[in-house]
Amino acid sequence: MLDAAALSGNQALAAACVIYLGVVFVTSRGLIAAPRYRALLGRIRDCRARIEILSAIDGAPTTQATCTAVERRLDDLEKHGTVVWRLLPRAGVVAIPLSKLASAWRVLHNAERRLLRLENDDETGILLRSLSLELAASKCPADVELAATLSGSPGSGPEASALLIASYERLHAREDAAIDAEFEQHRIALWLATTGVGVLLALGMALDHQLTMLLGALGGFLSPVIGVLRPQPERPRSWGVLVLAPVGGALAAVGGLLLVRLLADPDLNLLGQVFLDNSWDAPNQPLALAFALLFGFSGSLFSRLAATATRQFVPPAA
Repeated sequence: MLDAAALSGNQALAAACVIYLGVVFVTSRGLIAAPRYRALLGRIRDCRARIEILSAIDGAPTTQATCTAVERRLDDLEKHGTVVWRLLPRAGVVAIPLSKLASAWRVLHNAERRLLRLENDDETGILLRSLSLELAASKCPADVELAATLSGSPGSGPEASALLIASYERLHAREDAAIDAEFEQHRIALWLATTGVGVLLALGMALDHQLTMLLGALGGFLSPVIGVLRPQPERPRSWGVLVLAPVGGALAAVGGLLLVRLLADPDLNLLGQVFLDNSWDAPNQPLALAFALLFGFSGSLFSRLAATATRQFVPPAA
C-alpha cells in the first residue's frame, strides 16, 4: 500500500514537472518573445514603406543604392530560419530564440538610421520636433537634457540631420542594451527553472516528500498571483520571478520542513514538541503540509528561519 502511494506520488510529481516545463517553454516563446517579434515585423514593414516613399521622391543613384541595400538587409530578417525556427510561420510564433531576436533588433535599428540620412529637410525637422517632445516627457535627466539640445538646434540642414542621427543612435544603443539585459535575465531564469525541475525530481524520489513539494510549488504560484492582484505600480512583476516562483517554492518547502525539524530538535528545543511532530519526519500531517504551503508562499519566512538556524552555530560578530 505504501509502495503504491509512493509510486503515485512520484508519478504526480513527474507529471507536474513535465507540465511546468511545457508552460515555461510556451511562456518564453509565446509570451515573452512573440510580442517583441510582432513589434519587429511591424517596424520592418514601416521601413519598407519608407523605402518606397524615398525611392519615389528622390531618384538619385545614391538614394536608390541605399534603399536597395537596406531592403536586402530587411529581407534577411524576414527569411525563415533567421529569427523564427523549427516551426513554420503558419504554425504559430512559439519558437523564437531570444538571442536571435536581440540581434534582429540591432539590424533593424541600423537600417532605420541608414534611412534617416536620406530624409529631406522638412521630414528632418518633423522628426526632430517629435523626438524632442518625446524626450521632454521622460523622467530621465539625460533625456530631458537631450530634448533641450534638440529644441535649440536648427530645423534643417546638415547639422540638424547629423544631430537627429546621433540622437537616434544613442537611443537605439540604450534600447539594445536594455533588450540584451532583459533577455539575459530571461535565459538565466529559464536555466534555473529547468535545473530546479531536475533537482525536484531527484529529491522527490529520494526523500519521499512529493506532496510537500507540490504544496510548496502551489504556494510559490500563489505568491505572485496575489502580488499581481494587488495594485503596485511602483513594483512591476518580472517574468523571471513568475517563472521561478513555483520551483523556488517547492525547494523552500522541503528545506523549510528540515529547518523546522532542526530547530525543534530536543537538543535545541527552540520551537517545541508540536513542530517536532509535524515537520520532516511526518511530512503528510496536515500541519506539516500547511508549513510547506507557507514556506512556498513566503520566501522571507524561509530566510528568517534559515537565519535563526545559522545563529545557533555561528557566533555573533563583535
